[in-house]
Amino acid sequence: MSDFDTVVVGAGAVGLACGYALARRGQNVLVLEREAHIGAGVSSRNSEVIHAGLHYATGSLKARLCVDGRRALYDFLETHNVAYDKCGKLIVATEESEIPALEKLARQAEINSVEGVRWLSGAEALALEPQLRAVAALESRESGVFDAHGYMEALEGEIEARGGAVVLSAPFEGATRGGDGFVVRVGGETPTEISTKALVIAAGLGAQACAAMVDAFPASRIPALHFGKGNYFALQGVKAPFSRLIYPPPIPGALGTHYRRDLGGVARFGPDLQFVDHEDYLVDPARAGAFYETVRRFWPGLPDGALAPDYAGIRPKLHGPGERQGDFVIDDSVENLVCLFGIESPGLTSSLAIGEDVARRLS
Repeated sequence: MSDFDTVVVGAGAVGLACGYALARRGQNVLVLEREAHIGAGVSSRNSEVIHAGLHYATGSLKARLCVDGRRALYDFLETHNVAYDKCGKLIVATEESEIPALEKLARQAEINSVEGVRWLSGAEALALEPQLRAVAALESRESGVFDAHGYMEALEGEIEARGGAVVLSAPFEGATRGGDGFVVRVGGETPTEISTKALVIAAGLGAQACAAMVDAFPASRIPALHFGKGNYFALQGVKAPFSRLIYPPPIPGALGTHYRRDLGGVARFGPDLQFVDHEDYLVDPARAGAFYETVRRFWPGLPDGALAPDYAGIRPKLHGPGERQGDFVIDDSVENLVCLFGIESPGLTSSLAIGEDVARRLS
């Protein structure tokens, strides 16, 4: 008899959502986290944006899971008293040449069944956000921001309330086939081995390394990992200029440097996209020049000296510089094992739907 029905590796938003979905089905679940806190990796270094789902390719996992996840997320946040602001988003064209990109997004929103999207003229966009520069815009009324850490704490509470456990400072050190499932090696101060019927790898930046430590998982199925660093700058000494999220048309490999006002009223810009070869969370003040240039395209009133280096995150990308951005990879090719690779944006928004998807695959 196994110690657990399922062991989940990684206590970020996606790993916790997987644990929650499995615990809701009556499973005895253990979530392992190498850090001393939940959500200490990718989940703690992002924009905390709730994406509506209009950016993602037809039929992709990102499109389906973002839309389903966003709908489920608002209900979860409301039920669990987690702070959020359905502030809406404007995706703006600052010149006529950018209008076709917005038209393409509008068509994609319809294909992806994204509700609450409408076309705005420049004058209509200006009426909503008087400091904005735009010749046209798409409004996404289902977009918002939320307290990501409060969300993860609620997921942790749900897992524990259903008899599961989230164990911190417990690094995954490998798994081998044993009996009808896996024998999992756990490090830390008191290393141990546990048995489980099923195993889920949801380790963010560590997913490839963890999958390589599962003897039953073919090395040929592990995709290359690229570190996509995103830098953020905060607005200082100036009141937040917009109440809604402001996005440019997407850039190759990312959604583009955008504006958000967080739940505390602080205005932030980012992330940009900088490919790096190791985890580096320092924000180079010299990158501010490119931020001023980008932001002033849609906010000409940005004063000199108003941007301060804030924080950075690393996205687990499956594409490198100049390559086409792909889909999430949820690999269930090995019985009772699910490995998640490349869960970057919109992974946070999609997390509840990803958890449900993983639970269905294991069922």
